[in-house]
Amino acid sequence: WGVNIGVVDKILLNFDRTAGLFHSILYTKLFAVLLLALSCLGTKGVKGEKITWGRIWTALAAGFVLFFLNWWILALPLPVEAVTGLYILTIGTGYVCLLMGGLWMSRLLKHNLMEDVFNNENESFMQETRLIESEYSVNLPTRFYYKKRWNNGWINVVNPFRASIVLGTPGSGKSYAVVNNFIKQQIEKGFSMYVYDFKFSDLSTIAYNHLLNHPEGYKVKPKFYVINFDDPRRSHRCNPIHPDFMEDITDAYESAYTIMLNLNKTWVQKQGDFFVESPIILFASIIWYLKIYQNGKYCTFPHAIEFLNRRYEDIFPILTSYPELENYLSPFMDAWLGGAAEQLMGQIASAKIPLSRMISPQLYWVMSDSEFTLDINNPEEPKIL
Repeated sequence: WGVNIGVVDKILLNFDRTAGLFHSILYTKLFAVLLLALSCLGTKGVKGEKITWGRIWTALAAGFVLFFLNWWILALPLPVEAVTGLYILTIGTGYVCLLMGGLWMSRLLKHNLMEDVFNNENESFMQETRLIESEYSVNLPTRFYYKKRWNNGWINVVNPFRASIVLGTPGSGKSYAVVNNFIKQQIEKGFSMYVYDFKFSDLSTIAYNHLLNHPEGYKVKPKFYVINFDDPRRSHRCNPIHPDFMEDITDAYESAYTIMLNLNKTWVQKQGDFFVESPIILFASIIWYLKIYQNGKYCTFPHAIEFLNRRYEDIFPILTSYPELENYLSPFMDAWLGGAAEQLMGQIASAKIPLSRMISPQLYWVMSDSEFTLDINNPEEPKIL
């Protein structure tokens, strides 16, 4: 055809002299296929469900025949131009078929999706199978799916003091899989325990029976107590503001602070506000007064609520008669003596309203006396509550 590019010819001839690439048609084609294979390996095609091994083998077979087995065309008794054109057409078509087959191989889904509809195989991974125990550890047995079989494993909580959180929807098995094991294993290792039994008496029964069967972990056998506001017949009694645990007025403030912020969750973000600190200080003053009056004979949570709900004209003279409370209550007395009755009523109402929700015969009975104290981790008298 008269096509001649001198620079290209020079480069190819030099390459042929050093590598012998064009001494044989087979070597030339194999080198071209090698470059083709490298390009296919570097291509990450989009996976397609319609691509099958049958289509791939058909394309590769057609490409092999057209690319490698077309040498006989050169011997056809036809004009040179026709032979050259037919040879280029077959070798080009074969090369494209090989390219299609190679690209389809990179796009082929290696797994039959219908055999693993929920993709369990690809979502599984190797997990811990060693049991790692320590003096304080909690070890949760597990079963996990990996490499098409079920395996036994362990979740090793080697340092439970760093706290653990269990998340799950209702009925997902949080208690069965985690909480029950924590209760049982920590009783076996001699821990005191506070159990919030949301569905009484599920967890309480487990804790009580396990304590009966495994007391050997304790140097001093703990006592078992229950606080049940719904059914006082099945409850012990406990005074959360027991006077023996308050040494000065700051302890009374801490008790009032804890109670009020638990009754008003939004106050946590408003700490320091006037109408947040005022009810806390007022309730702390009442608690401390009950602590020092007759050696704390009436220092109970129900008595504190009832005292708060008396008329302020009655309670402020009593409280301010004690020098240690006089300065504590000076903001209230200033408002009263200054005629700011609305402000004073607002301060008192901020304390009365949340505490009024706690008024009930059951709660009063449970919290009006102490059959035990809340120092559950006392080594001389451990408790499971």
